[in-house]
Amino acid sequence: MAKILIKNAKAVITCDDGDRILRSTDILIDGKQIAEIGKDLRADGARVIDACRMYVYPGLVNTHHHFLQAFTRNIPELQQAALFDWLIFMYELWTLVDPEHVYYSTLIGMSELLKSGCTTAFDHHFCFPRGVDKVLIDRQMEAASVTGIRYHAGRSCFTLTRKDGGLPPDVLGETVDEFIGDCERLIEKYHEYDPFGMRRVVVAPCSPFSVTDDTITEAIRLARAKKVMMHSHLAEAPDETVYMREKHNKTSFDWAEELGFLGEDIWYAHAICFSDEEIRKLGAAKTGAAHCPVSNMRTCAGFMKYPLMKETGMRIGLAVDGYGAQDGSNMLGEIRMMYLLHRVNANNQGPAPGAYECLKTATRGSAAVLGRDDIGSLEAGKAADLFMIDVDHLEFSGALLDPGAFPAVVGYNRPVDITIVNGEVVWEKGKLKGLDEEAVKARADEIAARIYSSDIYNREAARMRAKRGKR
Repeated sequence: MAKILIKNAKAVITCDDGDRILRSTDILIDGKQIAEIGKDLRADGARVIDACRMYVYPGLVNTHHHFLQAFTRNIPELQQAALFDWLIFMYELWTLVDPEHVYYSTLIGMSELLKSGCTTAFDHHFCFPRGVDKVLIDRQMEAASVTGIRYHAGRSCFTLTRKDGGLPPDVLGETVDEFIGDCERLIEKYHEYDPFGMRRVVVAPCSPFSVTDDTITEAIRLARAKKVMMHSHLAEAPDETVYMREKHNKTSFDWAEELGFLGEDIWYAHAICFSDEEIRKLGAAKTGAAHCPVSNMRTCAGFMKYPLMKETGMRIGLAVDGYGAQDGSNMLGEIRMMYLLHRVNANNQGPAPGAYECLKTATRGSAAVLGRDDIGSLEAGKAADLFMIDVDHLEFSGALLDPGAFPAVVGYNRPVDITIVNGEVVWEKGKLKGLDEEAVKARADEIAARIYSSDIYNREAARMRAKRGKR
């Protein structure tokens, strides 16, 4: 790898332990890592990037996504739907998923994340239709190699389907042995334990309304034997609370606690419907959570109790959630929405997180949720993951007093100028390195058109229109 010397940055927002913001500063990247940060640095043979107009930030870290949903979003009949109605519709469309669908939807998701400054992504892939080759995670790993993103693959599953009281259709069901066997295969094939690892695997059963109890216990056994992280949806929305009360006469937390599904190697997506006492227990167990502000608003799920969670020591990271629930993949947008969402709810929950804290949630916080200490801040010895934005524009005049707060308070709703992952420039001057965007878009449009013209889509759309008409 060649050296890169970022010269004279307008501001370097380090997100380090001292929360330093450095002005007129250089960053020397040597191979995969940051070699030095300081003034008047020199490096023979390095590529020099003039950053005098630039704010430089640590790469953003996305702790929860569903790339497969790229071809099932902005559906008119679901724009007013709450979680379970939305899921039942989506499950039917996801019976059409195949390896090509997963590859192209993943390319779309990873590309959009890179364009918005995200350098590390976790995806929670739960859809393995019966009869379809189980190479879906492999195709995601292939997409990660093409785009250059740092990727954590969540191998999920449905082991509790409609015939046994679960929500997903039976055709999407797997056995526990199938799930565990494929997790083990993927860990052996792809998981990089070393610092700066670009590929990691997470054992990630889907949710309490789509997996059996033994799925969780076997997932814990495998993950702890292999020393990898675990993940699941939990306490996602009021619909889940009702389901757990009616089906199990317990809360989602009770379910997880009884199964031993707590700990510093575990994080949950959404984590909304917990009592205060449950949150204190989660904090004591050092369990993590992925905060999905836009998705939670979109599905009427509610507010994460962020102030209490931070007080108790829970690890909190930021996430965009899936395309179907969020309709986009912009981590900078999530930072701003996190800031605003908790401002509007401060009278009910207590002090809202500050603007800079929202940025740190998307960097240091998210890195900790994924179990990593090699990413999330700009420091010598850390991975060379960062993004740069040119703030020397008319629309930002008068808005540059606080670079750390800039993404949350001012907002930045355009692609960043440069994204660097593991010491490689992967997005610059409006181009993704190694990806023919027009060719990808053409094939992706064909896949989306096939889904939206399918009998399944037309049937489910008609069902939802009829249901809405009865209300």
